[in-house]
Amino acid sequence: MSSLENITLREVEPSDLDTFYRHQLDPEAIRMAAFVPRDRAAFDGHWAKILSSSQNINRTIMAGGQVAGYIACYPHGENMEVAYWLGREFWGKGLATEALKRMLQQVSDRPITARAATDNHGSLKVLQKCGFKIIGTDKGFASGRGVETEKCILRLDADQAQE
Repeated sequence: MSSLENITLREVEPSDLDTFYRHQLDPEAIRMAAFVPRDRAAFDGHWAKILSSSQNINRTIMAGGQVAGYIACYPHGENMEVAYWLGREFWGKGLATEALKRMLQQVSDRPITARAATDNHGSLKVLQKCGFKIIGTDKGFASGRGVETEKCILRLDADQAQE
């Protein structure tokens, strides 16, 4: 994709879940996100819960008419937290950064937090381009990797601007 103008965020539609399910099965994405994929029944149950909560803001990331992934903001402790997932074919094209910028325009709550494995350089770069600052690290067992993994904790405050 040569232009980021073709990126839109829209409400999640039931048909998007098939693509999201396939994305979460990608072995490289699983390793990077330190995430354990769900079987279809667990996946569908998880998304039913997510979509039924009025506290969550979930959007499908569309790129050139294709479902590229999703982005979500949800309560985590005292703050909102952001998470996103793109299909591998959409990595490295600026889609995650553009989608995050657009989500941050829709979600005015600050501070907002995010987490990424310390070696997930792509995700850390996306977050930092959007004004997030690393405020600490956390270490825990990552089932998606089968080992203890260090994650960066990032925060975007009201006074932090996007690049």
